[in-house]
Amino acid sequence: MPHWQIFHGPDAFQDDAHKQALARAITAHYARVMPAFYVVVNFIQVPHSSHFVGGEQASARGKPFARIAIAHIHINLPQDKNVYKSLTDKIDKLLKPHIDDKGYDWEYHIDETERLLWKINGQAPPEWKSEDEKVWMSKNYPVPPGEMAQARRSLSNL
Repeated sequence: MPHWQIFHGPDAFQDDAHKQALARAITAHYARVMPAFYVVVNFIQVPHSSHFVGGEQASARGKPFARIAIAHIHINLPQDKNVYKSLTDKIDKLLKPHIDDKGYDWEYHIDETERLLWKINGQAPPEWKSEDEKVWMSKNYPVPPGEMAQARRSLSNL
């Protein structure tokens, strides 16, 4: 599960269309390799009086500021600087039209969480690239264990 938490002041992400466009871009980035419903994006507005960078209110910098915390759970990357650079380059490109081109100051980090500590609707998600994950991708929801056999059959009939 990629979980993006986008912390921003009142001067950023002011309309739903802007937020939806970024959330869709983030989802499209991941949905090539995992179910789209795994992707969660939260826009968290922080009042100017509670949003600080370097000990000063972020708004004093004269432009919107966004701090993004990304949690990767479903797929953890190998510890390789080239793999990390490739991912961060893709995220930079993804964010450019939504944040950088709009003149925001911004920062992000990515945490990788142990997959065994993750559940959806009380069940452990299928392994990456497994047949059951293909079922979840095709249905775009977490298929309960009691419905998996029928869901697998319906998928194989396509």
